[in-house]
Amino acid sequence: MAATHEEVDVVVIGMGPGGESLAGELAAAGLSVVGVEARLVGGECPYYGCIPSKMMIRASDAVAEAQRIPVLAGRCHVSADFTVVAKRIRDEATDNWDDTVAAERFTGKGGRLVRGTGRLLGPRKVAVTTHDGGELTFNARRAVVLNPGTSPSVPSIAGLEGTPFWTNREAVQAEEAPKSLMILGGGPIAVELAQAFARFGTNVTLVVRGPRLLSREEPEASEILGQVFHSEGIEVLYNSTITAVAHSSAGFNVDVTSAGGAVKKRSASKLLVAAGRTPALAGLDLPAAGITVVDTSAVDSHMQLAKGLYLIGDAAGGGPFTHMSMYQANIAAGHILGQDRGEAQSHAVPRVTFTDPEVGAVGLSEQQAREAGLDIRVGSAQVPGSTRGWIHKAGNEGFIKVIEDAKTGVLVGASSMGPHGGEVLSALVLAVHARIPVKTLRTMIYAYPTFHRAIEKAVASLK
Repeated sequence: MAATHEEVDVVVIGMGPGGESLAGELAAAGLSVVGVEARLVGGECPYYGCIPSKMMIRASDAVAEAQRIPVLAGRCHVSADFTVVAKRIRDEATDNWDDTVAAERFTGKGGRLVRGTGRLLGPRKVAVTTHDGGELTFNARRAVVLNPGTSPSVPSIAGLEGTPFWTNREAVQAEEAPKSLMILGGGPIAVELAQAFARFGTNVTLVVRGPRLLSREEPEASEILGQVFHSEGIEVLYNSTITAVAHSSAGFNVDVTSAGGAVKKRSASKLLVAAGRTPALAGLDLPAAGITVVDTSAVDSHMQLAKGLYLIGDAAGGGPFTHMSMYQANIAAGHILGQDRGEAQSHAVPRVTFTDPEVGAVGLSEQQAREAGLDIRVGSAQVPGSTRGWIHKAGNEGFIKVIEDAKTGVLVGASSMGPHGGEVLSALVLAVHARIPVKTLRTMIYAYPTFHRAIEKAVASLK
């Protein structure tokens, strides 16, 4: 099939949350926009990430809360059924992994959707290999926007390739909770799915390369979550990795090797690899547009790699979060439309790990602040020691931690772990983002008795 050359205003490669949002807005504004997507319009979040996993977590949290009734309210019998949430994920979240609704949302705004894989031929020139084997070439008058996202990282492990191991994508498609589950990894995806499946009766073991869970978060969060996991029967093998895998009809047999070299033979019905994410930049042919290096400093304040060439989303380096992709998309779309929507900032990027208790954080951790050479003051308050934590009782583990730059008198980082920790975090995000003086935070009125009232105590303890 001969190549077709077309002139359009904007080409968006990758229709994940940020790409879809930007492409839809520009199309609605009257620009001729081509959206290129090789998988599902909407990206990882609605089909394999945020939405289905949080449905699973919501269901597992309901099971756990019901089991707390004897401590708080009497007697009950809980019989967990994973098929209920599995059906909800199919029916309500993913349309059984069909993106028709999302695709029509974009085309209904006047955009054109091309199913295929895009690559650069120049800063504003894109070739698309379509799913039917053809090739289209587009010259973009205004901009090309890259939103390639990330893919699950799969380490090289003897025997792993070719086995039916899970990544997060397969895990959220499970129709029943497995009898046992081995998880490689200790980051957000690993711990969220570990707890969710465990609460539906799965015997879960985590294999963690380092000495603690959630290594990016404050050590206090890692310690509390480790204690919670132990109380819920989730086994964690620290300072370990999987070095060999074998699969049979009975499930997986793995070699777990400790940092000291000792090898344990373990088995499980399923194996989940949750060892991080890899930016999907390789197929874009960035050198064709004169781009040889992409890191966190590669884009300018309007998300441009070069004039008319934008990079947004997970691969842009500001944080692999849907909210970050949407934030960057808004800035880039405004720049393309000639509107002033401010410049991209990354000093107050919030993140939440949706375990029970939730772990929320914004800005710098204590260690990061010290490594940056800041003169800091640190304050904290324990959630169980607060009035609301005492009232809550069962499942009240957590803390508030704040990091103040002593020179400027503003918070540069904060953490909120506890029941609804991600919601409590919002006040701290505002404080870090707007650089609200600590002296102002000390004079605020905090509603009583709330979880967020622990912020007042944490700020008061800064030293």
